Amino acid sequence: MHVVKLPEERMPEGLREAFDRLEARRWEVARRGAKERLARLDTLKDLIITRREALAEAILADFRKPRAEVEATEVMPVLQELAHAQKHLKSWMKPRKVTTPLMLTGTSSHVQYEARGVVLITAPWNYPFNLLVSPLVAAVAAGNVVMCKPSEKTPNTARFISTLLRDAFPDDEVAVVEGGPEVGEALLRLPFDHFFFTGGPRVGRRVMEAAAKHLASVTLELGGKSPVVVDATADIEATAERVVWGKFLNAGQTCLAPDHVWVHASKEEALLAAMKAALERFYGKSEEARRACQDFCRLVDDGAFKRVRGLMDRSVAEGARVVTGGVVDAETRYIAPTVLADVAPEAPVMDEEIFGPVLPVLRYESLDEVVTHVRAGGKPLALYVFSQDEATVERLLRETSAGGTCINTVVLHNANPNLPFGGIGQSGVGAYHGETGFRTFSHERAVLRQGRTSLAHLFFPPYTGKAQKLARLASRLFE
Repeated sequence: MHVVKLPEERMPEGLREAFDRLEARRWEVARRGAKERLARLDTLKDLIITRREALAEAILADFRKPRAEVEATEVMPVLQELAHAQKHLKSWMKPRKVTTPLMLTGTSSHVQYEARGVVLITAPWNYPFNLLVSPLVAAVAAGNVVMCKPSEKTPNTARFISTLLRDAFPDDEVAVVEGGPEVGEALLRLPFDHFFFTGGPRVGRRVMEAAAKHLASVTLELGGKSPVVVDATADIEATAERVVWGKFLNAGQTCLAPDHVWVHASKEEALLAAMKAALERFYGKSEEARRACQDFCRLVDDGAFKRVRGLMDRSVAEGARVVTGGVVDAETRYIAPTVLADVAPEAPVMDEEIFGPVLPVLRYESLDEVVTHVRAGGKPLALYVFSQDEATVERLLRETSAGGTCINTVVLHNANPNLPFGGIGQSGVGAYHGETGFRTFSHERAVLRQGRTSLAHLFFPPYTGKAQKLARLASRLFE
């Protein structure tokens, strides 16, 4: 596997060379059967298992992510993707037979899965290992050659990934490119067959624009303001604990994190008290204990710290109440796990995806208010509903749109490889995980085979009266 590190002025030329090496092998790699593809994935799996401690050290150095979270959110999901592919790849690769309509008597048809070709995977910094290697597993399983770009915001993890993949794959099957935005822009000028991007909507639009110039397919994993809805029937203690866990995991730097909470007015104070209690159990009762807690990571860089702090401070200045948290330390990029109440829908913290450890809570009287606000906020990556009332659950599923939804929990739909993971609209295009990932990185090729018997000649010209009658008769079959 080839790691490209070139000066900025040479980057386009160097990238082209790396791309050309991949393209030269694409057809050979695409022809491989399940056994050969699985051998590559086995090597990757073994290396991950033996080097997981080094990965934890790298991510700890980048933004103080706890080892337990590295294991649960970086290592385990990738190992699960690998195990799932190892178990099912042979069946995924088999041609899928489809039925034949009466007018095509004498033919047989099937769908054949073929690799898309040369694939680009661009990963974000918040889950820097998982969100690069999980799609890589699917791309390799589907028979592609791949160029990977880890995030420059997590340099220690990027170096780890480069070494890992260099040892797992030949340099003309998987290439890793390190660098900043200028490298990303150069990559978009190359004629990849598929662009897979995880990040924000602004860059996602740029990726989609570049893919259109190449007439390439695209998968965009974006994000958005994923709302939580807590109605009057919800189990408040369980709700508080699960929302707090999902929100403050990775210090809120999760595309799937609950962004804000809509709670029925009758349950607001109970929920706020239960959230405060949950935070004390998770991270410590005092501010000193929380700041010293090793189970809570930091904001990734100064820019992220300033942005999230600004959203919080401006919202408080406009009337939001700090229920717990609110303490910051710029030197260590620490923002305490914070819950805000009395938040207005037009507050600064509601203007954009928070992507940090600040959780606004808004009250509602009628579910109509929630539906209106969820629709107005675009289609989020996730919607979380806490309710024991099936009518409420069904209404929210029916009258809103989201990439995925959890009922009475958060985030966990992402952990099931049998569910597609992806957004819709501004939260993303396309999906992956498990078989969905295999299909994302495959072209479904339609194949029809004509046998000895055929009715097609009945419709050949010249179009006599008999042919016209047959065409009309055939049409009536579908009326």
